[in-house]
Amino acid sequence: MPVPETSPRNYLKEKMAGGKLTVGMIARLVRGNEIAAIAHTAGFDCLFIDLEHNSFSLESVSQICLTCNALQVTPLVRVTDRSHAEIARALECGAMGVIVPGVETAEHARSVVAAAKFPPLGERSIAPHLPHLFFRAAPATEVMPALNEATLVISMMESLAALDAVEEIAAVEGLDMILDGAHDLCNAMGLPGQHDHPKVRAAFERVAKACRETDTFFGVGGLGSRPELAKEMIALGARYATAGADITFLVQAATANAKSFE
Repeated sequence: MPVPETSPRNYLKEKMAGGKLTVGMIARLVRGNEIAAIAHTAGFDCLFIDLEHNSFSLESVSQICLTCNALQVTPLVRVTDRSHAEIARALECGAMGVIVPGVETAEHARSVVAAAKFPPLGERSIAPHLPHLFFRAAPATEVMPALNEATLVISMMESLAALDAVEEIAAVEGLDMILDGAHDLCNAMGLPGQHDHPKVRAAFERVAKACRETDTFFGVGGLGSRPELAKEMIALGARYATAGADITFLVQAATANAKSFE
């Protein structure tokens, strides 16, 4: 694979911009870069490295991101909160995008964009020899606009406050995607596990509409175990869907295999 000059590519973003559906796999269990190779072999468009729900170190995140980029599997990191430090450090590991929970207002979204983007779009600090370029030296004047274009900024939609402000959030410049988190959104609505409830469907429809009207990507998460329902939500215009997590795939396959010997 040729080493990129000053234009790192986000294959996930390119595919979504082309109007195609993309599918991601969550990494919650495997801490080595083997998980990047598995995602590549399985045919996933991206690897969703979930720091919110596991204990991965930044060293592990860095190794996985570097391998993902070499294999053209886009690495996204879900950080634990929307703080500048969380976002900046995830991106410095080589992530091509951040997934940020707790974004409930347009002001929150603007602060996330500021942390993720270089000037003039944001306030991200520039370091030499970035992993996104496989540590090739390049002028900051070339790297910063290239990475601003390639880096995906994604906010989670998981609360009633966020749903109430979704139109304003979607309109924030520099925010690329709103990702519906079905599990937490159901909980926030007092409907735990009821992914097919009419109120939950209406919430997805509202988010999809806000994204369409602002040319923001719409993503679907938390429905990997309900592919038939996920497809209905994808029909609303989603360009990204999370299929499930490594630990879920392992447990399901192991359970099925054990039962086959009964």
